[in-house]
Amino acid sequence: MLQILVIDDDPTIKVFLKRLLEKQGYEVITACNGEEGIEKAITYHPALIICDWIMPGLNGLEVCNYIKNDPNLSTSFFILLTSLDSVADRVKGLDAGADDFITKPIEQNELKARVRAGLRLHQLSRDLQIQKQLLETELAQAAEYVRSLLPLPTTEPFKINSCFIPSRQLGGDCFDYYWLDDDYLAVYLLDTAGHGLKATLPSISVLNLLRSRALKSLNYYQPSDVLRGLNETFQINYQNDKYFTIWYGVYHRVTQQLVYASAGHPPAVLVSGKSPKNTEVQLLRTPGMPVGMFPEAKYVDACCHITDFSNLYIFSDGAYEITKTDGNLWSLDGLIQILVSIQNTFDCPLEQVLNYLIALNSKENFDDDLSILQIQFQ
Repeated sequence: MLQILVIDDDPTIKVFLKRLLEKQGYEVITACNGEEGIEKAITYHPALIICDWIMPGLNGLEVCNYIKNDPNLSTSFFILLTSLDSVADRVKGLDAGADDFITKPIEQNELKARVRAGLRLHQLSRDLQIQKQLLETELAQAAEYVRSLLPLPTTEPFKINSCFIPSRQLGGDCFDYYWLDDDYLAVYLLDTAGHGLKATLPSISVLNLLRSRALKSLNYYQPSDVLRGLNETFQINYQNDKYFTIWYGVYHRVTQQLVYASAGHPPAVLVSGKSPKNTEVQLLRTPGMPVGMFPEAKYVDACCHITDFSNLYIFSDGAYEITKTDGNLWSLDGLIQILVSIQNTFDCPLEQVLNYLIALNSKENFDDDLSILQIQFQ
């Protein structure tokens, strides 16, 4: 049975509303002031609340504001009972979160109709809330699945760390690193456009294809050829209009040469040097359109030498496109400055970067997936 909470300091109106509503088949709970009303709302979670506007102690607007700001009570339909009938007063009520108004003296048929309408809207709100919770649960499970596919940190022959923080909606970030043979390490990070499972599934498909080397015609030692093969395989006409950016590199540990190519992705950042005076920063990026956008897209390789005491960082744009607490958008330059600042700290901890980004973010969750790979050539 649907429960209705009546909050009014006038015992006559309270009894009148209770009897009228119980005749309509509703279970009615009453409270004689705002404080008691809030306590009973928390206890019973009523579907609908009828609250007098002017009461001693907490008034109706204050009770309404509290109810609508409590996630467990926000779907309760809130009707303000008032003798005030000006537009300005109704604006105040709506700003406080009221869903409807009943003007004194109470007209019974109007009250019954407004209660029926309010209960219908309450049920719709509850249904939407349940669906939202189910969706959030599914996205959380999908994020855990993606996390389970990502490679574990390693320390041999050099240290590789990573972090993956999915956004509330879950995006399309994915990364991997593995040895093509005893001397060549392949590493990449990709970011599919959009959010939700439609962005996540193509990323997982790419990871599985590259990890299994299912595209037999590709030269996995040549990054530009890998990007070409992916672009032929994942054209947007066949993949739900989803394209992705990617940075792909192959490191030869004997010669310490890194060959890389990118497709519309942020540059990898190579920070070298073991003292502040000789710290060097290189941005590693090649021209190339995102994978899947154009069938005729071309990709090229570039090469650099990796010296000792170097750190290579590969990341998605979620690592620097962050809305700060002052409302401004952070930048790639800001991220690079942080990476340089930890170059000469003990062990160059990636956790230090992550803690800074979390503190910088103005929201409870990041707007986009945040992924960072760190390879320490020490």
